[in-house]
Amino acid sequence: MAIDTRRKSRVLLEGPDRAPARAMMKAVGFSDQDLARPQIGVAHSWIGTMPCNWNHRKLAEKVMQGIRAAGGTPIEVNTISITDGITMGTEGMKGSLISREVVADSVELVARSHMFDGIVTISGCDKTIPAMVMVLGRLNIPGLMLYCGSIMFGRCAGSTGPFANRNLTIQDVFEAVGAYNAGKISAEVLKDVEDHACPGAGACGGQFTANTMSTAYEMLGMSPMGWNGIPAIDPRKEEAAFECGKLVMELVRKGITPRSLVTRRSFENAVAGVLATGGSTNAVLHLPATAREFGIKLSIDDFDRLSKKTPVLADLKPWGNYTAPEMYDAGGMPVVAKRLLEAGLLHANEKTVTGRTIGEEAQAAPETPGQQVIKSLKQALKPTGGIAILRGNVAPGGCVIKLSGHARYSHRGPARVFEREEDAFAAVKKGKIKPNDVIVIRYEGPKGGPGMREMLHVTGALQGAGLGDTVALMTDGRFSGATHGFMIAHIVPEAFDRGPIAALKSGDIINIDVKKRRLDVEITASEMKKRLAKWKAPKPRYTSGVFHKYAKTVSNASEGAITG
Repeated sequence: MAIDTRRKSRVLLEGPDRAPARAMMKAVGFSDQDLARPQIGVAHSWIGTMPCNWNHRKLAEKVMQGIRAAGGTPIEVNTISITDGITMGTEGMKGSLISREVVADSVELVARSHMFDGIVTISGCDKTIPAMVMVLGRLNIPGLMLYCGSIMFGRCAGSTGPFANRNLTIQDVFEAVGAYNAGKISAEVLKDVEDHACPGAGACGGQFTANTMSTAYEMLGMSPMGWNGIPAIDPRKEEAAFECGKLVMELVRKGITPRSLVTRRSFENAVAGVLATGGSTNAVLHLPATAREFGIKLSIDDFDRLSKKTPVLADLKPWGNYTAPEMYDAGGMPVVAKRLLEAGLLHANEKTVTGRTIGEEAQAAPETPGQQVIKSLKQALKPTGGIAILRGNVAPGGCVIKLSGHARYSHRGPARVFEREEDAFAAVKKGKIKPNDVIVIRYEGPKGGPGMREMLHVTGALQGAGLGDTVALMTDGRFSGATHGFMIAHIVPEAFDRGPIAALKSGDIINIDVKKRRLDVEITASEMKKRLAKWKAPKPRYTSGVFHKYAKTVSNASEGAITG
C-alpha cells in the first residue's frame, strides 16, 4: 500500500475550503509548491539565556535545508528552556523540571494543531532532551531527535593550584566555590576557573544529565547513533543536522513512526547505556516518563535489575577523568554499544531511525586506537552499574543512589535536617557540617518544591570543602548529573506527601546499606507513626501560576514526575 506522505497536512491545506489557511501561509513566504509538499516541523529551544542551546538556530537551518533537498517543506518551531547551571541554588531552579513538561506540551500543541507530517526535534539543555523525545512518542508521526552537542572543555590561564592543568567543566566552577568558601583557593583562582570553564556554545561537558540523556536516546533508537555526540562547535554537527533533515523525509516516505521502532527492549538498551557510562540519576526520572509516552511501562526497579549486571565502562566526569568531547574523540556511544553487545547486554535486533538495528550500529562502530576513555570489558571500572534503587522506612516508595566514582556501600551517621536547599548550603559554607553527618534536605520534591530542584550547589560545596568522601546526603529533590559522592535522591513519598522523610529530626541515626538496598532511620515503627501523626502540611509556596499548576498535577518521582 502506498504511503500518503501528506496524510495530516492535506486536511489542513488542500482544496477550495482551505484557501484561508493557504492565504495565511503565503503571507510569510510559502508558495503553492511548498504547501503541496509534506509539512515537516523543526522544533528547537533557542534562547538567549544560556550557552546550552546557542547553536539551535544554526542547526535548525541545516535541518531545514536537508528537508528541502529531500522534497519536504520545513516549518520552524521555537519553544523555551531553563538552564540548571545558571539557576542552580536559587528559587529559579524550581522551573527546570517543570520546563520538561512545558517544552513537550508546546511542541505537541503546534505539531497537532498545524498537522505536521513529520518532525525533527533539536535539544540542548538537559530537560529539553527528554521533552523532545517524549513528544515524539506522543505524536507518533515520523520523526527523530538531534542533540545540539556538548560544550568543549576549558582550561585555567594559571598554571598552579588544584584546578590548573586539567580539563574544566561547569562542575569545576561549583566545586571551586566550595573550595573558596573553605579557604582552600584564592578569589583569583576562583575567577580563573569562572572565566575559563565554559568556552563557547553547547551543553554541560561531562556525563551530566544532558550528555547522559543524549546518549540514552541514541541507544533507544530515536537519535542516529553517534550524531548526538558530535560537540556543538564541531563543523560535523551542522553536517549531521543536514542529514537529519534528509533522514526524516525517508521516515515520512516509508511511514515509519516512533512507536513502530521503539519497544520495551529498546528502553532496556537505553538504561544499559546510562549504567555503562556512569550517567546521571536524572535518567531514572526521564526514561520512565519517556516510556509512558510510548505506551511502555518502565519502572525504577528495572534500573536496579539491569544495574546488577551492567559494568561501568566509560571513565567520564563528574566522577571520572574525561569530558564528553573526549568521549566522542574516542569513538563515542557506538563503542559503548559495541562493548555491551560483546557482553551480551544489548538487545541487538531493536530498530533505530537510521534503518539499521542497534546491533548493526554497534558492530560498525569505529574506535580510536589507544583511546583510554571507554574501557574494555576486562578493564571495566566497576563490575556493576552506577545506579541503585533503595527502599526502607525512610523511602518505602523508593529512592536512587549514584554509585559511580566511589567505593563506599554503606554509611551510618546522624541526620542534619534542613527544610530547603539554601539552608543546607549555608551550613556547609559556615563549616557546620562534620564528617559522618547525613545531610537531609526535604520539601524539595515535585510537589513540595515545587519542581524538584537539583542540589549541585550543596554537593559541589561539599566536594570543594573536602567533605565529599565522609558525609552522605539524602533528599526528596534531585541531583545534578554533575553531582558525585554518597548521595541519595528522589525519596518517595516526598515530605510534602507526608512521607517518612518529613518525620526525621536532627540527631536521628540514618543507616544506608547499598548492598541490602536499604535506607532506614533507627527509630521504631511506633515512633515514626507518632511523629507523622503530629505532622502538618506546610502552606503551598505558590497558589497560582505555572508552579502551582505543576504541584497540583505532578506524580511522584518513582513514576517519573509526570503531569499527564
